[in-house]
Amino acid sequence: MELKGLKINFLGDSITQGYAATDRDVLGFVGLIASRYGAVCRNYGIGGTRIAPQKEPSKEPRWDRDFIGRVDEMDPDADIVVVFGGTNDFGHGDAPLGEFSDRTADTFAGSLHVLCLKLIEKYPSAKIVVATPLHRRAEDDPTVAGRKPDGTAVFKDYVNLIRQTAEYYGLPLLDLYATSGLQPAVPIIKEKYMNDGLHPNNAGHSILADKIAAFLMYSI
Repeated sequence: MELKGLKINFLGDSITQGYAATDRDVLGFVGLIASRYGAVCRNYGIGGTRIAPQKEPSKEPRWDRDFIGRVDEMDPDADIVVVFGGTNDFGHGDAPLGEFSDRTADTFAGSLHVLCLKLIEKYPSAKIVVATPLHRRAEDDPTVAGRKPDGTAVFKDYVNLIRQTAEYYGLPLLDLYATSGLQPAVPIIKEKYMNDGLHPNNAGHSILADKIAAFLMYSI
């Protein structure tokens, strides 16, 4: 599929927003896909946001603008919609992980179903792509280094629910967790591409741009 001229909506968090790139609009992966491949890219990334609604208000009100609520704000004429989130649900969200059988936004698992259905209903003729989040710091610690002292799930539990939900709805899955090559537990990768162990830098965003674009061109 040629991306030139296609309208692509990117719904995500700080990584989609372009955080840690020296120029978010130009050197974040969304801007790079636009400049390299000629797509009309719309960036709906907001730093700190989660897929699931938050129960207790966060210290930063913008963090509570969950993905579900923001679907209504996106332009309706997209050819492709890319959903790329979940790292903040693990990192500081207070919604329980839940079970795949959940169907309400009271849990992370249920919120994935609500989000997918909302996107399908709004964009029945578009290609909706679900991307798993990248590897991150503290991903094997259920407390996320003390940020969630009552945590019981590791990051891969969130990733697996994203994979399972995409498969259930027949949505193309871009498994960046498995295939991005970005793993900050490896010192040289952290140094070159993810200096804070979470957000890609300019070089990391360049990798993401080409991987995402290649998936959109050849796998949907």
